[in-house]
Amino acid sequence: MPATPQRRRAARRLTAAAAVLAAAAGVLSAAGPAGANADAASTKPRPAPARTVDVQLLSFNDLHGNLEPPQGSSGTVTETQPDGTAKAVPAGGVEYLASALRTARKGHPYSVTAAGGDMIGASPLLSGLFHDEPTVEALNKLDLDVTAVGNHEFDEGRAELERIQNGGCHPKDGCYEDGKTFPGADFPYLAANVTDEKTGKPILKPYTVWTHNGVKIGFIGVTLEGTPDIVTAEGVKGLKFHDEVETINKYAKELNRKGVKSIVALVHEGGLPASSSYNYDCDSSGPGAGISGPIVDIAKSVTPKVDALVTGHTHQAYACTVPDPSGTPRTVTSAASFGRLYTDTTLTYDRRTGDIVRTKVKSANHVVDRQQPKAADMTSLIGRWNKLAAPVANKPVGYVSAEIPGRGSTAYESPLGDVIADAQLEALSPADKGGAQLALMNPGGIRSDLAYAASGSEGDGVVTYGEAFTVQPFTNMLNVIDLTGAQLITALQQQVSGSNQASPKILQVSKGLTYTLDLTKTGADRVVADSVRLNGEPIDPAKTYRVAMNEFLAGGGDGFPVFKEGKNKLVGASDLEAFTAYLGAHSSAASPLAPPAADRIKVVK
Repeated sequence: MPATPQRRRAARRLTAAAAVLAAAAGVLSAAGPAGANADAASTKPRPAPARTVDVQLLSFNDLHGNLEPPQGSSGTVTETQPDGTAKAVPAGGVEYLASALRTARKGHPYSVTAAGGDMIGASPLLSGLFHDEPTVEALNKLDLDVTAVGNHEFDEGRAELERIQNGGCHPKDGCYEDGKTFPGADFPYLAANVTDEKTGKPILKPYTVWTHNGVKIGFIGVTLEGTPDIVTAEGVKGLKFHDEVETINKYAKELNRKGVKSIVALVHEGGLPASSSYNYDCDSSGPGAGISGPIVDIAKSVTPKVDALVTGHTHQAYACTVPDPSGTPRTVTSAASFGRLYTDTTLTYDRRTGDIVRTKVKSANHVVDRQQPKAADMTSLIGRWNKLAAPVANKPVGYVSAEIPGRGSTAYESPLGDVIADAQLEALSPADKGGAQLALMNPGGIRSDLAYAASGSEGDGVVTYGEAFTVQPFTNMLNVIDLTGAQLITALQQQVSGSNQASPKILQVSKGLTYTLDLTKTGADRVVADSVRLNGEPIDPAKTYRVAMNEFLAGGGDGFPVFKEGKNKLVGASDLEAFTAYLGAHSSAASPLAPPAADRIKVVK
């Protein structure tokens, strides 16, 4: 049977280890007379291997194809200084991530690298234009050993995910480089809780076992059960997503039956730490006291057979301990997003029991800073793909007078959210385009800030097509639907109730739509119903309004089922087309677009 990429890589590592041992033996033999060494070798017994060995687990999550340093505040992490002040530290970029991981591995003969999902999808143009083949190539070079699937791995559907794993040229766009066929991922994608609706079988491997010199660690990978709620219906067609805890517990038992006692769960679901600083101690007031969100309940319920959880999805940074069902502390980590951090966890492996000594597990996040040398192979990779992307990516589409915060904004209403909603309203307000009266944009669809600083040679303040694509990479088609005033108010209430109650998803609103968000209240009451106005007039519950939004929202995505009740749907241009057209119409070199005030939603705290 031909060697797999994983076997070839393992063979290279073992060969290198053998060479090191051989070299060491040569040094020892040269230290004294040949006869004396021979006598010593024949009479002195070899020391028994240590009972425990430290395994280095390096992990990261939510890379989203960010090969180049992310633009704007999306490319920084917050660091708390000794005096308590916060500092923004530039971070990220695969050239630096590769250098950081390679440096971290030095001196660690037992090192494994794992990821928590969303390696691809919602990617900048450099990767997204080529269906994320450049990112997979980079991850292969990074020596990634394993990753879970995330929800964004399903953006283009099951068949495309299988191509990412197994290789082959894109069925529509073909091969991008002459004489080269995409080889696929060297590492396994794990999808334990994603099954085929008809067969009931996992669509990809549910787990894998990493082995090195007798050390065995099992990895189980799951994505959040709610993936169908945040991915287009086409992307998850024919698939079923199962409970994370039940799935992990099932396969932990199976691994134990196969003699694998050390287990790490890769879970594409996350939490929200009390601080945005990557070096915040979330155990400062007790194990896991400073973290909330879905991952806490998952961590408390997953079987004690699992020794650590690598998580993701929320793009937050934490290295916490959360008690397992037996009350024993267990490490739960996340390395923010976009390759800005990596987590270094020490797993002490007991050779006698084959299990991890939990009391000795240590974990910390580290900044992928841009002061270190770039990895030359990644620089070459980026240059090669940039050359292919340049004719599309470098075209100017607008001008800004300052950075317009979007993904990097911590406010419920972001300046870039206002711009995007206004762009969609303008594109679909003409009678022959749908007659939209207002537009709503989901915050998760805004993937970056709109940076002022030049990303290339275009000059500061110039927005290129590539930069606009980074903000709106999904190319969702825009829809206009009929909603009654009552349904519109219900939609606003669904931002803070139902599946969104614990983690609100505040829609970005177009000009003219205003209301009050009262955070002193709970659930749907947080939206003050009689404060909702359109162009100064109260929303009439019985009146019909034409509302623009992307097709993902119109399908009920992100926990807004009321949108599925919309009628008289008209399909318009893509969100990216509307965005670039708006930038072109409302900015010039002499009159750049300024960040809007973001004052349409009044927040009461």
